[in-house]
Amino acid sequence: MEFKRAAPAKLFALAVAATIAVAAPAAAFDFFGLWPSADVPPPASENAISYSVTFSVDGAGSDVSDALRNASTLYGLRNDPPPDGDSLALRAQRDFAPLVDAMWAYGYFNASLTTEIDGVALSPSGDSAGFARAAEGYRNRAPAPIRIVVAAGPLFRLRTIEVLGPDGKTPIPESETPARVIGLKPGDPAAADAVRASERRVVDNFRAQSRPLAKVVAVRPVVDHAADAMDVTMIVDPGPVAGVGDIRIEAPGDIPDGVIRSFVYVSRGDAYSPEALERTKMSVQSIPAVGSARFVEKTSLDPEGDLPMDLVVGDRPAHAFGVSAQYSTIDGPLGQVYWEDRNLFGGAEYLRLEGDLLYAPATLGSTASAGSLDGADLGGRVSAHFIKPALADTQNDLLIDAKAERVGQTFGSLVGYTVDDIDVSAAIRHRFSDQLSLQAGLELQKGFATNAQGTIDYTLIGAPLGVNYDTTNDRLDPTRGVRASAQFAAYPKFMGSSLNLFTYHASIATYRAIDDASRFVLAGRIEAGGEFGAALDDIPANLRLYAGGGGSVRGYPYYSLGPLSPSGAVIGGRSVFDGSLELRARVTDTIGLVPFFDAGDAFASSWPDFSAPLRMSAGLGLRYYTSFGPLRVDLATPVNRRPGDPRFAIYVSIGQAF
Repeated sequence: MEFKRAAPAKLFALAVAATIAVAAPAAAFDFFGLWPSADVPPPASENAISYSVTFSVDGAGSDVSDALRNASTLYGLRNDPPPDGDSLALRAQRDFAPLVDAMWAYGYFNASLTTEIDGVALSPSGDSAGFARAAEGYRNRAPAPIRIVVAAGPLFRLRTIEVLGPDGKTPIPESETPARVIGLKPGDPAAADAVRASERRVVDNFRAQSRPLAKVVAVRPVVDHAADAMDVTMIVDPGPVAGVGDIRIEAPGDIPDGVIRSFVYVSRGDAYSPEALERTKMSVQSIPAVGSARFVEKTSLDPEGDLPMDLVVGDRPAHAFGVSAQYSTIDGPLGQVYWEDRNLFGGAEYLRLEGDLLYAPATLGSTASAGSLDGADLGGRVSAHFIKPALADTQNDLLIDAKAERVGQTFGSLVGYTVDDIDVSAAIRHRFSDQLSLQAGLELQKGFATNAQGTIDYTLIGAPLGVNYDTTNDRLDPTRGVRASAQFAAYPKFMGSSLNLFTYHASIATYRAIDDASRFVLAGRIEAGGEFGAALDDIPANLRLYAGGGGSVRGYPYYSLGPLSPSGAVIGGRSVFDGSLELRARVTDTIGLVPFFDAGDAFASSWPDFSAPLRMSAGLGLRYYTSFGPLRVDLATPVNRRPGDPRFAIYVSIGQAF
């Protein structure tokens, strides 16, 4: 099974799941880490000494208490009781060193720790017999209550910070290691973790200057107990400036090296750049047959002063099969089955076959309800998607798509329609770099669309052209960069089309972190599209343009914005415009809040003419950040709401809204 982006307004099943989760005990949400389960020790036993562990920390915050728990073996093994009191005492004695290290990591160098049972204290190296006897007194009676008492003492602070060259005497110029990179300043807590983080930033800063062999030779902290202060001296060897050397590909035998190399956009002699190498890894991982990619850099330069490296590639399972089902109060039921082959002919070719069974009512203008479904209301779709990457080991890819479907849209104020069509296209995509590609091809689409105004039998034969540009650092949750695309397609009559139709679409989204840690990100998006060459009444309903919904103007129903018929129903337009602005703020490492504003509409003209005020909405989103991307819940409300529009809408999906 796999996660998929939720279609607009397809919330019924998700809402049911959320209702069940809310009604269940708090433990149902343990995977969020918000309500941990109760810490209950094992029951007392004749064969083992069960125990509980509590921490009493004086003079430090809860983050220190959490660090002590994480460092404590005694706490970590509390559900694995030892056989006797001596073993428990030995376990507790071994805990002192990691607990002291945890206090030092936060800058408490004069902290004192005591581990006790019923006031019987254990010392790091002294007699443990009393502690063991106290523990034995609880055998087969109750868990022994171990208490770890910590007096943090004064918080030591940094007094001086020096970054010296490899000779240990000459300061490295601030132009090479700015203060923002070092990240330490006098008066900061003398936390060991902060010093280690500073080491990583200094090395990364030199690596970004094309010095791949940069390293911290030594860190010399001097603690002044009388002054509660620490002086830190960091000795750094920046290493020489170097370029990229030979890249040896190490890949499974069933993925050709030539295919992988066509997705590598760094070459021998290029300036060494960790960012370029990271983008290259993402580029190689875009090959469907590839599951992982990493660079293993050599530890010395070659005779030309460049750094050789290996590109180690792992494969994905050759085949995948999936089944999914969902129900929407707007679109009704949907069942899907798919099969993938990720290395069809041994050249990393990708083929996906998919079949959908869905709601496509014969009665126009009806809405989906479980009680009104019958066999005549069902539609379906079969589709195939094929990619041959790196034709003849070049940066050209062949893409072939085909589908046959019977689908419908019929809800709310929309003039409902059903469509039966086939669509076949073939294109060549040229990758100029990992950020820029151009795609051109041919397309045949034939079908008929039926709505309350009648049936349009159409044939479209034409040439789509598109360009994509993407400098973002993450596909699902970008914090910097630009993502832009533009498409144009011509379906003229002289090529066999039943109407002259020309379409265009352009979008741009930009992302900018406003702090060094990227916890606050401004994100903006603008999209526009249109059709010309044919009158609105001649364009099939499924090819017209609409606005509203989760991927457009949140808060308004899906496909509810656009030109209206005399009766007030949405009939679709020939152009569309919408935009969004978000502030993505991480409250914790896993939880984020996103206030947002959307605006947009569809128009009867071929170009957005803004003849009427744009429909606007505002809302607040909740994000839960996972290893595979953020889970998104958005609550939106229309700002200039029309009669009949809902007061709010909820959207649930994976990944950011754009």
